[in-house]
Amino acid sequence: MPSEGRCWETLQALRSSDKGRLSYHRDWLLRGEDVLEECMSLPKLSSYSGWVVDHVLPHTQENPPSSETSASSRSTSTLDQPSCVPRSPGRTPAFSPSSSATPDGAEGKHESQHTEPMVLQSSRGVKVEGCIRMYELVHRMRGTEGLRQWQEEQERKVRALSEMASEQLKRFDERKELKHHKEFQDLREVMEKSSREALGHQEKLKAEHRHRAKILNLKLREAEQQRLKQVEQERLRREEGQVRLRSLYALQEEVLHLNQQLDASEPHKDALKLDLSAFRTRGNQLCGLVSGIIRATSENGFPTAEDQAVAERALQEMRDLLTSLQQEIAKACEAKRRQDEEVAHKKRQESKMQQGPEVPRETPAPSQGLGGKQNEDLQVKVQDSTMQWYQQLQDASSQCVLAFEELTNSKDSQAKKIKMDLQKAATIPVSQISTIAGSKLKEIFDKIHSLLSGKPVQCGGRSVSVTLNPQGLDFVQYKLAEKFVKQGEEEVASHHEAAFPIAVVASGIWELHPRVGDLILAHLHRKCPYSVPFYPAFKEGMALEDYQRMLGYQVKDSKMEQQDNFLKRMSGMIRLYAAIIQLRWPYGSRQEVHPHGLNHGWRWLAQILNTEPLSDVTATLLFDFLEVCGNALMKQYQVQFWKMILLIKEDYFPRIEAITSSGQMGSFIRLKQFLEKCLQRKEVPVPKGFLTSSFWRS
Repeated sequence: MPSEGRCWETLQALRSSDKGRLSYHRDWLLRGEDVLEECMSLPKLSSYSGWVVDHVLPHTQENPPSSETSASSRSTSTLDQPSCVPRSPGRTPAFSPSSSATPDGAEGKHESQHTEPMVLQSSRGVKVEGCIRMYELVHRMRGTEGLRQWQEEQERKVRALSEMASEQLKRFDERKELKHHKEFQDLREVMEKSSREALGHQEKLKAEHRHRAKILNLKLREAEQQRLKQVEQERLRREEGQVRLRSLYALQEEVLHLNQQLDASEPHKDALKLDLSAFRTRGNQLCGLVSGIIRATSENGFPTAEDQAVAERALQEMRDLLTSLQQEIAKACEAKRRQDEEVAHKKRQESKMQQGPEVPRETPAPSQGLGGKQNEDLQVKVQDSTMQWYQQLQDASSQCVLAFEELTNSKDSQAKKIKMDLQKAATIPVSQISTIAGSKLKEIFDKIHSLLSGKPVQCGGRSVSVTLNPQGLDFVQYKLAEKFVKQGEEEVASHHEAAFPIAVVASGIWELHPRVGDLILAHLHRKCPYSVPFYPAFKEGMALEDYQRMLGYQVKDSKMEQQDNFLKRMSGMIRLYAAIIQLRWPYGSRQEVHPHGLNHGWRWLAQILNTEPLSDVTATLLFDFLEVCGNALMKQYQVQFWKMILLIKEDYFPRIEAITSSGQMGSFIRLKQFLEKCLQRKEVPVPKGFLTSSFWRS
């Protein structure tokens, strides 16, 4: 086949030429730096070499390259060249089987290789075919690698875009949150600004309110001062009026008393043959004058100084009138005495002359008349020794108050707390005393005794002792004595049986701590002067309220308490005193005498009976004292006690009845019935609530 050999030789010649050794690539501009590399490499067959061979050898009968190469060549040629290239008629049937097969199908390739013999039998053809296949494989690998790299690049871009989007979303959220924070901060600033403005406005309103309140307070203070000034002036006017009224009452009482003395001289009228009608008439006129002044005062308010001066002149005139009357009576008595002596002397002379000389006898004492009756009157003032004792107790009480004055007036919070704790520790146990079991009463006594002895006691969950303050003992002793008397004034006044347990504890404390007993007496005498007994007298210039307080009345807002309440309090304190003088603490020493025993009760009873009685007061106190202490006095003094009771019935009852009005007879009747019952039975009953031995065993 000379033509086939010439073709290959032509190809070889072309390849060996300068131009054939060059590499031609349509996409060399896209490959970049690989162009120079390929220029330096050995020349290679193009993928279109098959087409060249087919067209250079058109008359070849055999099927030149494999079906795969021809198929690829045809497919490539059909893409690049038009179908006007001439083919030999004998080649067409040879290529018809392979053209019907799929260009890329492996099955067609193998069939064409095995069924058709190689057209190019030379090694060069095989090499060309191998190079072509190698090139296709490399091209596919490069394509696959490029595709993989492109995919990776796209994935990287997608990831980068995703990360970028995520970061942008975060930035967006941050900007949104920052915007919200700014808005919230702006809103808060606006609210704070408005709040500051509101506070400023409020402070301004407060300042205005304070200013107005200050002005109003000043006006109110001025008005209050003016009101207080008016009230004080009215109070002073009322006090002065009450003093004058009290003075008028005292003047009227004295005038009436003097007038009674004028009336008492009536029995001497016939005996002495005197005309006393002028004295009585003038006395009645003076009494009417004073009564008219008081009546006019009651209608118009308080008496004036002129009214008081008129009443004082009337009293002085009444005194002068009584003095003149007494002088007239004395002169008449003296004249009658002389006349009687002369008559008696004449009679003696006549009898001597008739009977002869006899032993002279003593002449009887002349009648004392009115003077003798006045000597039998009871005293009004208390004995000097009793008043000295009363004053010593009051001085001791005042000294005790001065001793703890610094503790009372201290502004220190710690000192105030100590004072409060000491007062509670002293008063609370006394408040707990009642008709309870003896064991409980002993606990209360031990607690009070420990407190007074300087030992710590529990009070309100805290430990309290008089050693916490140098003035603590004086303060506790004073408050304890005050509380004992207050219990008599309140508790015993309401429940008479409570007098005995309170009294037995007070007696035991008195025995161990004598100063407490003296303070008890001082408080008792100050609140109930009838326990001395002491009837305070009204002094000139004394305020009526002060005098009422001296008598034991409670005065609040210039109003004196009711008489029933006053008698109830006095009764409670006298009952407590009567219980104290007869009771002793059963666990104490029996060898020592009672610090204030029954002898003081006997002295009190004797002094009461030697003093002019007071309406409603004396009968009440005598009944309370004898009901509580009468049984003990009966056992102690026996016959002397019954003589005292008979004296009260026969001599003192008429005096009480004489000064008691019809509306105040209740206390007198109660006392009279009690003494009559005691005289009938010849025994004073044991008081109700008296502490027996069974009480201390409980």
